[in-house]
Amino acid sequence: MLALVNRIGGWLPRGWFDLFRQLLLYLFADTCYEVARGLADGRANVAFANGERVIDVERTLGLFFEPSFQGTIMNFHWLIDIANTIYLNSQFTVLIGFLIWLYLFRNDYYYFFRNMFFVSMGLALVGYIGFPTAPPRMYPEYGFIDTVNAQSSVNHDSALAKLFINPFAAVPSMHCAVALMIGGTGFMVCKNWFARSFWAAWPLVVAWVTVVTANHYWVDAFLGWLVALTSFLVASRVLAEIKPETWAWSREAERQRAGA
Repeated sequence: MLALVNRIGGWLPRGWFDLFRQLLLYLFADTCYEVARGLADGRANVAFANGERVIDVERTLGLFFEPSFQGTIMNFHWLIDIANTIYLNSQFTVLIGFLIWLYLFRNDYYYFFRNMFFVSMGLALVGYIGFPTAPPRMYPEYGFIDTVNAQSSVNHDSALAKLFINPFAAVPSMHCAVALMIGGTGFMVCKNWFARSFWAAWPLVVAWVTVVTANHYWVDAFLGWLVALTSFLVASRVLAEIKPETWAWSREAERQRAGA
């Protein structure tokens, strides 16, 4: 048994210790998220008022198009099923799968992505605590339809769902922030043209999905992308300067630069 553990450890990019350290970091990040979720849950009235503010801003800009856009898509049930499936899996299944793949097979790029992801979570938590916002699906009076509740086996409002979902985390959209970070990274590190095309389109697909399912306003998607871009700048211009041998975009590139 010990021989098997040692063999697997030797196969891991940086051994068992580094793997467990990564898992502990994600556990800590998730704990912070849960604390923030609890703070937002206790401010439902504020969250609904903020949701109204977002709608008012979109109306002022003449860009409150989500209800009519969603109403058009509702005529295509198969398309709604696809949107629901992507929404339910993009934030967890795709993210976790991408993290595992990046850690095991593109490890030189993993640590930069990890730092960028953690920075984005921190920025998002500021928004969730300071500006808790009810998502559009909670405003049926404006014509929004909660497609996930209506056409899937998942109930957003169930006690089980609320253990994993912050009901008032509309601004910014972490679905869109994570999709842009994954899409950009996947495009840069993949060599196959199909994979690169898929990841290039991924942020737009997820943004479309969040609006179609009435889980985010288009403003949320824009702010989510802004969070992702800010996180990239912090990871590349600040954190990578602190520990370039590990936290630079590519450790291989940093090693080549050092040897030049």
